Amino acid sequence: MDGRPIGVFDSGLGGLTTVKKLVEFLPGEDIIYLGDTGRVPYGSRSRETIIRYARQDAAFLAGFDIKAMVVACNTACSVAFDALDEAYDMPVFEVIKAPAKAAVQLTANRRIGVIGTAATIQSGAYEVALKEAAPGYEVFTAECPLLVPLVENGRTDVNDVAALAITEDYLAGMRFAGVDTLIMGCTHYPLMRGVISKVMGPGVTLVDSGAETAKAVALGISTMNIGSGSGKTGTIKYFITDSSDRFAVLASRFIGFDITGQIGQITLE
Repeated sequence: MDGRPIGVFDSGLGGLTTVKKLVEFLPGEDIIYLGDTGRVPYGSRSRETIIRYARQDAAFLAGFDIKAMVVACNTACSVAFDALDEAYDMPVFEVIKAPAKAAVQLTANRRIGVIGTAATIQSGAYEVALKEAAPGYEVFTAECPLLVPLVENGRTDVNDVAALAITEDYLAGMRFAGVDTLIMGCTHYPLMRGVISKVMGPGVTLVDSGAETAKAVALGISTMNIGSGSGKTGTIKYFITDSSDRFAVLASRFIGFDITGQIGQITLE
């Protein structure tokens, strides 16, 4: 048994969708969360910048003597995961393979869509993961760069005119392609689930990359026998790199409980 915390980082709010599920699957684990809100989004940055940011995020979390790290950012995973996995002598979990496996199991017509940031889509990481999970599936991808800023600014209501218009434009090709399963390849996107579902229609199954990753982390913690085993309710510490006021309001809404007063602001550079 191992009572040390699990570290989770993302470029902003999105990783909280993973944290919410981790709390559900691993209620006894302590979690340290870092949202790099001062530099969000990562998806439009250069490869070199993304790797630098990811290394800084990981180094901050490692300072808490964590027992495992979750890179809850598809962009960072698609570009910097190998570098992080090699740098740390601890389990490092990514958010791409688990949703890819889930999508393969869920699709009926073998036509799978993937939406993500520019960096994630251009990396081809999901095509590789889907091919490894099961070859022979048709994969359709779309860059959706404005969805992260929409989430970070609270524009996630299913009837938000701007959110609907932007999402409809991004997903027109997916509807034309006839995908029946769509991977939300950014942990911010589940906060847009209502909008995405309304645009795609009831016949399309949405795969939450954060939720699927949390399942994989829970299985990994159990398999490696590094759970806390304490029987207590775990705690969560939140750190961000920008002002906490707006983050607290939005985060409390999406994680399902009030975190006001529990957030620390830090500087990474």
